[in-house]
Amino acid sequence: MKPKVLITDKINEIAGDILSEVAEVVFKETLLEDQLCEIIGEYDALMVRSQTIITPKILEAAKKMKIVGRAGVGVDNINLEAATNKGVIVVNSPEGNTAAAAEHTIALMLSMARNIPKADVSIKEGKWERSKFTGIEVCNKTLGSIGLGKIGSRVVKTAVAMGMKVLVYDPYVTQDKVEELGAVLVKNLDEIWEASDFITIHTPKTRETAYLINKNTLSKMKKGVMLVNCARGGIVDEEALKEAIDSGHVAAAALDVFEKEPVDPQNPLLSVKGNIVMTPHLGASTEEAQLKVAVDVAEQIRDVLSGKSARSAVNIPYLRADLLEPVKEYMNLAENIGLLVRQISEGGIKQIEITTKGDLAQYDTAPLKVAVLKGVLSHNLENVNYVNTPIISKQQGFEVIESKSEKACTYAGLITLKMTTDSGVHTVSGAMIAEKTPRIVKIDEFATSLEIAEHILITPHQDKPGMIARVSAILGNNNINIRMMMVSRKAEIIGGESTMIITTDEHIWDEILDEIKQLEGIFDAKYIYLKPDKSSIALQHSMV
Repeated sequence: MKPKVLITDKINEIAGDILSEVAEVVFKETLLEDQLCEIIGEYDALMVRSQTIITPKILEAAKKMKIVGRAGVGVDNINLEAATNKGVIVVNSPEGNTAAAAEHTIALMLSMARNIPKADVSIKEGKWERSKFTGIEVCNKTLGSIGLGKIGSRVVKTAVAMGMKVLVYDPYVTQDKVEELGAVLVKNLDEIWEASDFITIHTPKTRETAYLINKNTLSKMKKGVMLVNCARGGIVDEEALKEAIDSGHVAAAALDVFEKEPVDPQNPLLSVKGNIVMTPHLGASTEEAQLKVAVDVAEQIRDVLSGKSARSAVNIPYLRADLLEPVKEYMNLAENIGLLVRQISEGGIKQIEITTKGDLAQYDTAPLKVAVLKGVLSHNLENVNYVNTPIISKQQGFEVIESKSEKACTYAGLITLKMTTDSGVHTVSGAMIAEKTPRIVKIDEFATSLEIAEHILITPHQDKPGMIARVSAILGNNNINIRMMMVSRKAEIIGGESTMIITTDEHIWDEILDEIKQLEGIFDAKYIYLKPDKSSIALQHSMV
């Protein structure tokens, strides 16, 4: 008897052609939770786009379900933890819309530069206003690209071909990669703000990039700048952008994504008086992109139902229990070591060296390697998971070295990560200091005992009286509560270098970090975020 596959959300019919090779295929319109729960128990696979929301209740009712496929990039509409707990593979199509999104970015840039939407409306009203809609050429202008992922790389390559000078800000790529595209890598965003005639965004929305385009950064931009955002809503402060356009400081903006979608009627951008182009999240909406994602995901579902592996799985239901069991308590620690070392490092990664010591060295540490790399990559890339981490790390092109030592050490098991970038070298070590009590025990040359906390401030400083009080005062003045504080000396020499580590209850914003950096004797100040729990990986429940 053939397995059954349910397809919803108006997916291209080619998906049914592919799946019919191995399964009985049923197409339906978008279904609500209760409707889906009534029928899902008879299906072995489910394929959706973004409209159908896959909840824990649906997955609980899916007694035969082996795989859920999302015909697109994101999987926000699928409860990954519930799927993992049920042993259901979730797959997507991470590259299906790359060309479409890059082309839409270029289209929006040219539309606002040449006033195409307003000119179109004018001529349809029977007017002929050539002088009113005089535009500007992009040739010989400077484009600032924030981020250089797959889509950003295509946009940069196209812009260079159109004769633009391109500046790239991405602290996680190497200079060689940028130069291969004919662009210039800059070290800080101020260089983008000051020099760019056009700015385009190609970064995920994270704690670091939320409201990256705000009143302060807009004020630093060149007068007359034109801004494009086809990345994620919430990266641009929409109220601040409206004010900048209305004042004339920003000449034009083009946006395909918004903080709230569909766009709220009260969205300030709807009342902008100046030049603004807006589209309803059309970046991936091409016939070719929809065809690509349908084919990609249908092929993966077909392969899984045929006993093969999926190439773009986003969860880990089949991680082997015999490998995971001896090291599972270290997995979250390993991921946070990677996350921490990436945040204290700058530049493109050249080499990563992972060393395990003590009892850990007697086990197969392949799961720990994946956890470390996931932490490193997930700081600046979207959709990184335990399945695609090895593939992504290979694509990034850096070297990964593993070593073990069963020689006794201070801790039962110790993991050390040494990262070499084109800007320097940083090392972080972690261990269990008691049963199921993970700690970061060393950061570069500074010994510590840091808990896995969500909000962390690290400030290297001169070892002299008053430093703790001055930093604490700034945090207090900004209503940031301190949970824990420790200081570690680089050497037992008063007046040398120390590092202050503070965990807080709140995010520490860039403006506060800048204030701390201005203190005499402070060498640097970095905000670090870690993941203090294991809910995101659900390891214990995913073993089969």
